[in-house]
Formats: sequence, structure tokens, C-alpha cells
Amino acid sequence: MIEPDARVLVCLINKPRDLEIARWDHWYRIPVKHAPSDYLADIIAFYLTAAFGDEKWAIHEYAEVRGHELVKRADLFPDEAAHPRANDLYYRMQLGPLQRLSRPIPSLKWRRIAFIQTTGDRFVNALEISELVEVHGAGDRFVQLMEDDDPC
Repeated sequence: MIEPDARVLVCLINKPRDLEIARWDHWYRIPVKHAPSDYLADIIAFYLTAAFGDEKWAIHEYAEVRGHELVKRADLFPDEAAHPRANDLYYRMQLGPLQRLSRPIPSLKWRRIAFIQTTGDRFVNALEISELVEVHGAGDRFVQLMEDDDPC
């Protein structure tokens, strides 16, 4: 159960491999240089892009955050030591098992999203991505939309 005041971080996943890592290896990486200032969250949810076919442009799954550590990309993917970002720093978020939402949270219009910080009550009640973001001021301390290009 997601508590109403839980900090929820929605993260973009644009490669099926990254969702498989979250699902089976129980971790997700956030590049330090693109991370939101308050990257610590109780829950991480995944916003899927066109690479996911029928599940694109929506959130279908989430997981409890069980810890985090600072690592180099080369430590996450030792077989990719020559990758251009091999020495970049990442937050490795340790996750519990992925949970499937009873109904997905779609984006009804195209958005380029990297992260959405929101609260548990908004996440549980949202029928559309825009409902995760507060529109009228700064009433919530952990609700904002951050757009970026491919952060990973």
C-alpha cells in the first residue's frame, strides 16, 4: 500500500533492457547530472516510451525504494567499459519487486518527461499524468515535472 504522504518519483524508461533490470535485478539508475535535487523517494514508478508498444506513454508499474548508492556506470555495466558515459556517476536505486497498477496512468498528450516528483495520494488517485503535477502554486513540497532528453 502506498501511503498518502509517500514521496513518489516517476522515471522515464525508454529501453526495454532498463525495465527488465528493474523487474529482475531490482535496481534502477539515475544519472547524477540529470537527477532531480530531491531524488530520494519512497516509491519509484516507471513512465514508458514508444519502445514499449501498447504500453507506451503511461505508467504501469512501480516499486518500493529499499536503498541507494552512488556508483559509476562502469560498475553497473562492467561489460560496457568503453561506453562514453562509463565514468559518469549514477544513483543506483535498490528496489523491491515491481508492482502492477490496477489501471495505468496514461499521458493523454505528448510530453517529454525525464522525472516527475509527486506524492502517494496523487499517484494512487491519478487518472492521467497531468494529475501528478500540481498546477496552481507550491502547496506540495514534492510535486514537480522535470523535462529532459534521454538522461541515461
